[in-house]
Amino acid sequence: VAISMLESGNWVLPQTYADEFAFKPPMAHWLMAICSLPGGAVTEFSSRLPSAVSFVVLMGFVLVFFGRRIARFHEAFIATLLLITSVEIHRAAMTTRVDMLLTTFMVLGLFQLYRWEEKLELKGLPIMIPLLLGCAVLTKGPVGIVLPLFVFTVYLLMLGKYAYSTIFKVVFYAGLSSIFLPSLWYIAAWQQGGAAFIDLVLAENFGRFFHLSAEAIPYELGHENGVWYNFATLAAGFAPWTLFFFFSLFGVNKISCPERPFKQFLAGIWQHIRGMEKVRLFSLVALVCILFFYSIPSSKRSVYLMPAYPFISLFLAQYALYITEYRTRCTRFFAAVLTALVTVLLIGCLLVMVGAIDPVRMVEAYTQKESVLYAVQLVADRLAHPSLLTWCIVDVNVLALLTLYYQLFKKINIKMLYATILLTFTVNFLVDGVVMPAYRKGHSAKAFAEQIRQSYPDSQGNLYVVNDLRHFRNLYGLNFYMGNSFLDLDHAQPEAGYFVVAEKDMEQIKARYADRYAFQLLTETSHPLDELRQRIQLYSFQGR
Repeated sequence: VAISMLESGNWVLPQTYADEFAFKPPMAHWLMAICSLPGGAVTEFSSRLPSAVSFVVLMGFVLVFFGRRIARFHEAFIATLLLITSVEIHRAAMTTRVDMLLTTFMVLGLFQLYRWEEKLELKGLPIMIPLLLGCAVLTKGPVGIVLPLFVFTVYLLMLGKYAYSTIFKVVFYAGLSSIFLPSLWYIAAWQQGGAAFIDLVLAENFGRFFHLSAEAIPYELGHENGVWYNFATLAAGFAPWTLFFFFSLFGVNKISCPERPFKQFLAGIWQHIRGMEKVRLFSLVALVCILFFYSIPSSKRSVYLMPAYPFISLFLAQYALYITEYRTRCTRFFAAVLTALVTVLLIGCLLVMVGAIDPVRMVEAYTQKESVLYAVQLVADRLAHPSLLTWCIVDVNVLALLTLYYQLFKKINIKMLYATILLTFTVNFLVDGVVMPAYRKGHSAKAFAEQIRQSYPDSQGNLYVVNDLRHFRNLYGLNFYMGNSFLDLDHAQPEAGYFVVAEKDMEQIKARYADRYAFQLLTETSHPLDELRQRIQLYSFQGR
């Protein structure tokens, strides 16, 4: 989409994959295009830059917001560190998707709503609230307003401080003012896209949420899971800290039944919640409301829950400090396990770097799966020919490992916790700087795009796909590296040309177009691409 914006000059509703118009809100693509202006083209770096910058901004605001309101600053600091090193947030910060940007706008909007009540007692309306929520809508749609205001409404009700009419008015005014900015784009997009655009927007936002029929959406919603899926993905998203908190469950004293009647017991819990510090109450309301909200739609993905992560991290930091102070064996056991695992990892890396072992042969003894062996080969080749940066990253990991090992023999448990977090951070650095670049490069469609350009130069402007996501996979990665040049076979109906397709879709393609085209295989990727988990094939075709 960002490529199309720069090439066509249409920043409202540009044409994208195979003549399809980009019906989703454009904020992320606007920022990608703006970041790409200095270089004149959209690159891997410029397309990921908005996610990376929003990640840094979010971490800074989380630290400041909690740090100013929590009695123990290091609790806010640890909460931020847990957030930085959690798998889900860390992964989203490096991807070309809208999720990190949306999370930043929504969480910062929630922080501003909290400050509105805390500092001004709901008087006036700070301009940052409609600005942030409006940007959230321009990133993902109406959820950018609905979810933050839902959280804020429940929080105001929990405070018991304001009349229902007051709550209704402030939420209404906040919502109405937040609609203004995105409405400018929606009106302009409607003028270009017409009724088709409106049908897609309604189906995408309301049909998906309320489980309604979604014929207007040109693809299957997918990711349909039960409520349990949200909790499973949260546990996975907070790895490796999930393991730390899991270890803490062992050795817990048997929970005794309350001596009071159950009704009084529940009333006591309710009073305890109502009596929490305001920032903790707000965080509890936020995480519960976000989990509840995303339990309603049938389509569920782990990234949808990212706005809850900063608020969950606050309670995890509180629990981590409790474990460190009162359950020291648990902290030391987790640190020892992490030390052992990272020691094995670094020894393996160093042995590959000096040529002492061949990891591919070792893995072949356990599996012959092509995708696994290829992934191991990619990383092994990167380590076998280490650059100066690779050596520096490994050295940093060794220093962090030695630091944690030293702290294991000391009695200051909080330092051991910080050393554990440091080692986790450096391992992420190793994965980001060594493992993933090799893996991503080997699974990228970039090399295949270059092969097509060089071997079949007449394919430029003559390269077709079938844009039917209900039946076939779209090749977004290859389209990016081909400069957003794919054409829709059904729409153009050419007499001859080139055709790219996912390997497993070709039989169905031949069956669909048997009376119209004859296809001849020209070449294919040497291995399955990670995006599709199958090969991409290039065909030439002639009309019958």
